[in-house]
Amino acid sequence: MYWDFVLRLLVAGLLGGVIGWDREYRAKEAGLRTHFLVALGSALLMIVSQHGFTDVLGKPGFGVDPARIAAQVVSGIGFIGAGTILIQKQFVRGLTTAAGLWATSGIGLAVGGGMYWIGVCAMLLTLVGLEFLTIVFKNVGEHSSLLVFSTTEPENLKRVANELHLKNYRISNYDVQKELLEHVEIYHVTMVIKTKRYLDESELFQFMQSLPALTLERLA
Repeated sequence: MYWDFVLRLLVAGLLGGVIGWDREYRAKEAGLRTHFLVALGSALLMIVSQHGFTDVLGKPGFGVDPARIAAQVVSGIGFIGAGTILIQKQFVRGLTTAAGLWATSGIGLAVGGGMYWIGVCAMLLTLVGLEFLTIVFKNVGEHSSLLVFSTTEPENLKRVANELHLKNYRISNYDVQKELLEHVEIYHVTMVIKTKRYLDESELFQFMQSLPALTLERLA
């Protein structure tokens, strides 16, 4: 029986790791190790929930609910998911990553309960939701991207705005904070960009890097 439990842990960790590898490749907040541990931990808690109290079964005054610990996983995973959600200037990122972690915990619970094929199918469907649906609906509606940079050259603000305009990117939120440091004015800029298609981050990154006296802090 114990070897079966070990197998459940290994399979859960593997399935969670596959989803985590996809997130790692996309440079998301939670990657391979996080998803691996979420799935592994969920499977472990499911095993404990089902089989960890057999020594008290049948004794007077003891009642066991095998779903009790598993239910706490479903609600408790929200704390990890909340840590991946970023809110800045009315711009929210990380919701998909949080949902992926929640789904990964469910996969771990399924495998921990011995439902291997349910776990495998859930992993495949999760990847479909994360990758395939992104490709299918990439031209539907508008997509948001966050651009954060600092510069000592005021002219760079116009250069960036002109570049975004040339690429038909719409700036939906624009914030500039000016800081005086050792007689040098530093402009801290935060932009939320709306596009009909996903932002070409590599091309915009190269453009930003080519500008003098500019430091790119975030582009996602």
